[in-house]
Amino acid sequence: MSEPNQEKLNAFLGKMVGDLGAIATGAAVLLGDRLGLFKAMRAGGPMTAAELAVRTRTQERLVREWLSAQAAAGYIEYDEGADRFYLNSEQELVFADEDSPAFMAGAFEVLASLWIDEEKVSQAFRSGKGVGWHEHCACLFRGTERFFRPGYNANLIDSWLPALDGVVEKLERGIEVADVGCGHGASTVLMARAFPRSSFVGFDYHAPSIDQARQAAEEGGVRGNTRFEVASAKSYSGVYDFVTFFDCLHDMGDPAGASAHVHRSLKPDGTWMIVEPFAHDRLSDNLNPVGRVYYAASTFLCTPASLSQEVGLGLGAQAGEARLREVVTDSGFTRFRRAAETPFNIVLEARP
Repeated sequence: MSEPNQEKLNAFLGKMVGDLGAIATGAAVLLGDRLGLFKAMRAGGPMTAAELAVRTRTQERLVREWLSAQAAAGYIEYDEGADRFYLNSEQELVFADEDSPAFMAGAFEVLASLWIDEEKVSQAFRSGKGVGWHEHCACLFRGTERFFRPGYNANLIDSWLPALDGVVEKLERGIEVADVGCGHGASTVLMARAFPRSSFVGFDYHAPSIDQARQAAEEGGVRGNTRFEVASAKSYSGVYDFVTFFDCLHDMGDPAGASAHVHRSLKPDGTWMIVEPFAHDRLSDNLNPVGRVYYAASTFLCTPASLSQEVGLGLGAQAGEARLREVVTDSGFTRFRRAAETPFNIVLEARP
């Protein structure tokens, strides 16, 4: 092996220090989110460690260390003269406002599951049997809903649905909609609230998630036009005008079989909306910060989930539009296009 370039080595070690700091700070973000520290800071303005501890009924010395770690990361601000900590406007949106389109705290719950379930994934690497979605820590399910919900809130009603051919008009008149792989029901409830004349059914094979979705429908006031049922993407029943898959097709063992089932369950003039993680078709084009997050998540979650099921195609979270097009059109869909995109998602429209 050739001698390392010392300058390049030092630069790489500097990158490692930054990455280690991000990993460690991530655990502290999760801690602050669970203890309500971020939300208390948003509500209380600049405060000392003692004041935050009183407000959140936590221990002052530990709170001060947490605040110092967050300030060192640039996640909160520190006023040295007053010895007070606070969130600036941008930090509030990311860590303390669950309705913000920039809210990211939920992502840290997803990432926690990667560490917790590392041993299960290690075994899957050796056996090739995969790890089912339902086999992961429960923080994954809650974190996934909290991570994706802000993007749905920001884009689904005002951007993604209007990008589809004639779908909004149908929803306003009143149609039958199936939201497959609905998880905790964030997307289903959002659509049901926006289009009260339409009827929505959310399907997911994970029974605990369906229980949470039913609670979300109750809290969201949409029980009148919404229901949730336990069913897989290849077994759900009914015929629909509109079918949606939010960030789930790539997780399925048999996405082609799921696509064929959608084709059978759609009316002749129906539409299938497929929301997937943003990805280019070539690996080299995905070697960027977004691809870094999605490939890591796919290594621990998406691909093992697919391999644990029948067929086990293993599309992965970075499948890309061309691969998804192949899966969809091979099952009988004749029209397929990219309707919209964000930095985190692509929105695809398929029609019979």
